[in-house]
Amino acid sequence: MTELPPQSEPAGLGDRIRRGIGGAVLLARGRPEGLSRIAADPDAAPTSFWAAAICLPAMLVLRLSAAPPSNSGLSAHDILAPALLYAIGWAGYALLSRQIATAMGRQSRWPLFIAAWNWCNLVQYGLFFAASLPGWAGAPAWLGQALGIFALCWAMWLQWFATRLALEVGPWRAVLLVVVDVLVGLFLTG
Repeated sequence: MTELPPQSEPAGLGDRIRRGIGGAVLLARGRPEGLSRIAADPDAAPTSFWAAAICLPAMLVLRLSAAPPSNSGLSAHDILAPALLYAIGWAGYALLSRQIATAMGRQSRWPLFIAAWNWCNLVQYGLFFAASLPGWAGAPAWLGQALGIFALCWAMWLQWFATRLALEVGPWRAVLLVVVDVLVGLFLTG
């Protein structure tokens, strides 16, 4: 069982956010010490929900570029509906994952898991945003599709990797949590 590092003195919110993002970037590079960086924040779980606010603009840009508003222009509904579904999905998965972690006997590790999941979402949105750039610049459709598939595979792997480390579970239990996250997203956007 991996020992969690001792919790350090509380830092400012900006420092804690940088630590979380830095930890997620390390995890995205396949470096397990990213989890220790996230765990070093005594309020890792609550602080990590700032990732949802940081990701919101990227989600709106990606969503609006995938399904542009009608000819009548951008309406409040075009922004509020996806933002509401986004918030419901983010909070809903957090609550659902807590129940799953408890059922797996990993409830004591759930705060670290949810912190890692939140910060890794920020990296995942960054991947999807970067994969969209060539398409917005007029690059061939095949390039955007290939980059989108690459970003999706990396994002799924990242979530699986962070889940295994944070909850200290086997590969199939980590797959279960990734699949549940995907299903929540599909349910809300379908």
